[in-house]
Amino acid sequence: MRNPKRYLWLVLALIALALYIDLLPTDGAFAIPPKSLGGSPWLQHKVPVRLGLDLQGGVQALLQSEIPCDQVPADAMRVARDIVEKRVNGLGVSEAVVQLADNCRIVVELPGERDPEHALSVISQTGLLEFVDFGNSPLPEGSFVQTDFRAQQNQAVPTATPQPTPTPASPTAQGTPQAGATPTATPTKVWHTVMTGAELKAVQVEPDPTGKGYQIAFRLTSKGAKIFGDYTSTHVGQFLGIVLNGKVISAPRVNSPITKGSGVITGNFTLQSANDLAIQMRYGSLPVPLKVVQSRTIGPTLGEDSLRKSVHAAIIAVIVILSFMALYYRLPGVVADLALISYAILSFAIFRWIPVTFTLPGIAGFVLSVGMAVDANILIFERMKEELREGRSLTQAIDLGWDRAWPSIRDANISTLITTLILFWFGNAYGASLVKGFALTLALGVLVSLFTAVFITRVFLHTVLDTIDFSAHTKWFGI
Repeated sequence: MRNPKRYLWLVLALIALALYIDLLPTDGAFAIPPKSLGGSPWLQHKVPVRLGLDLQGGVQALLQSEIPCDQVPADAMRVARDIVEKRVNGLGVSEAVVQLADNCRIVVELPGERDPEHALSVISQTGLLEFVDFGNSPLPEGSFVQTDFRAQQNQAVPTATPQPTPTPASPTAQGTPQAGATPTATPTKVWHTVMTGAELKAVQVEPDPTGKGYQIAFRLTSKGAKIFGDYTSTHVGQFLGIVLNGKVISAPRVNSPITKGSGVITGNFTLQSANDLAIQMRYGSLPVPLKVVQSRTIGPTLGEDSLRKSVHAAIIAVIVILSFMALYYRLPGVVADLALISYAILSFAIFRWIPVTFTLPGIAGFVLSVGMAVDANILIFERMKEELREGRSLTQAIDLGWDRAWPSIRDANISTLITTLILFWFGNAYGASLVKGFALTLALGVLVSLFTAVFITRVFLHTVLDTIDFSAHTKWFGI
């Protein structure tokens, strides 16, 4: 540290880079070189400002297994959590949180979601898709059927049986099917499942070529393609039912063998209904049935009010801290204020780069970490003042003050980091996402504050104070 100006340029460049990230739009991207300078950036990274459920509103729900908790395998719930998370992401919800609360419950948070009933119905359905052999007797859409696969899985099957009604032209499976008349559904008949949705490789929604709504295109695995090809080759002219959770979605006629492993599901789909079905098909069936036992909706107005008050509180806290440092420690305090401002700029840039989802507890963790950064500076300055009172030169006082304060700074911050690790583990294990947010922002803030105290504050102190005659300006140091 005998040549602080060399490090000063490094610090200033780092702060300038962080400030550039901070000032980007809330949904912007970091790019080098900036797009405004023309050309294609060789480095680009999205740096959004993500707000949690409590700041932008949304839905929080608790899903519970319909099977008794003591009978639910732990592996099954972990798989169910992964499938629910994929379904939530398929809905397009930003920064959703899906966590296991215990061995039979899943906590789901959907920030920004405005239709909770629809979202929860999509993510909690078991989503068992079957391709069922209807032979020459197709059932109308909306019928409930019993299949041999569901019987083997011991799944509950609805007992409602629709009255026979004429069925309009039915959907086609990969280019040829046409529907015909629909006979009476027999409650006791068990239909054969040719294949389940487990053999689906890809599913996507696309406009119906006829211009009537949307259709769902799918591709099969190699195993599924062989099963599908063998079946359609030997059942030309018959009907293949597409059944979701025991309910007939469509019943297309097979007019020719389908051996390429791809198909299309059509049938009066709107964009939303097609997307809902595609999500359930794409991400498979849940290993255990789930039900929504608790849900609450947080309005966006409440979130905006909470965010506004949190920002105001943070601004007041920072102003008080900066004023205290400047008034009590005089010139070193002003230098520390510059370091603290640098700390805030760096921290926010890191939060955006990761990115961290901002919640009320997360903001509280950040404000608390500001206090930790101030605490480190206070320890350094008090030690420095002791060295000055003993007649040390200003340069010696800075170095000795930092060296003697470092063990206390190190131990205090390590203790805080250990606490944040425990809080993060607790929040992850018990589905307390707010606790995780607090622990994460506090831990990141502590690490940045350590860097600020160890490096930036020291560089600023040497740069500003090395040329000052302490004996002529003792009042500048609060002595």
